[in-house]
Amino acid sequence: MSVQNEIERKLAVFEPSFVSVENESHNHSVPANSETHFKVVLVSEQFESVRKVARHQQVYQLLSAELAGPVHALALHLHTASEWRGQAPVSPDCLGGGR
Repeated sequence: MSVQNEIERKLAVFEPSFVSVENESHNHSVPANSETHFKVVLVSEQFESVRKVARHQQVYQLLSAELAGPVHALALHLHTASEWRGQAPVSPDCLGGGR
């Protein structure tokens, strides 16, 4: 199973009304077909009354194996339905690695 698919599978525990896991590795100085940099957009009512820092901590704990291994960077955009505006911010260009 790919890293992206494993992340998507694990995030299902939040019963999201919207989830997007985007592999952004191609925007960085990594070998072709890498799965090292991801952007996650997750909308879940389970985040209701949960501070943003605590939301991030929940996802980091859930994905601890991926973060200890293949995943180098994880951008998280975690919302309740009432907070969600329909799109995630555009990720900035990579500034490192000699690109």
